Amino acid sequence: VDSFGAMYPHHLRYLIRKYKNWLRPDQKVGVHLHNNQQTAFANSIAAIDEGADFVDATIFGIGRGAGNCPLELLLMYLDDPRHDTRPVLSLIDRYAELRHELRWGYHIPYSVTGWLNLHPRSAIARMGEPSNECLEFFDELTAKHPLVRHHKAIQEP
Repeated sequence: VDSFGAMYPHHLRYLIRKYKNWLRPDQKVGVHLHNNQQTAFANSIAAIDEGADFVDATIFGIGRGAGNCPLELLLMYLDDPRHDTRPVLSLIDRYAELRHELRWGYHIPYSVTGWLNLHPRSAIARMGEPSNECLEFFDELTAKHPLVRHHKAIQEP
């Protein structure tokens, strides 16, 4: 689970290789990714390519905060005749307005919390405030968490 949306494809590849080596052959590896930095789709592809058995995705990327990997993109990437994207696209048409009303999906405050490897609760709270200035938000977070800066969330040995 990439709860903070802080991972990049090389992190996923490394972790999946590591878990696959540790687990018994009958045990499965899956991923649940958040889209704070617009990396959930790329990370899902990396996970699939590395042998993940399960990859979570949601219609239109709906999910808490910045959301998750968009199911429609993943289905199109897989390009498998067993998966019909038409019902998914129909649901998107039906609920597209709701996305704008509820404001899920990518917004700069989510990318800032992802980049800093922080929980998105401060970005979620920020979305309801009249001031949504990016630099101000970044400065507030780095002042509260001075040791948190551009990071390497997971290092390969």
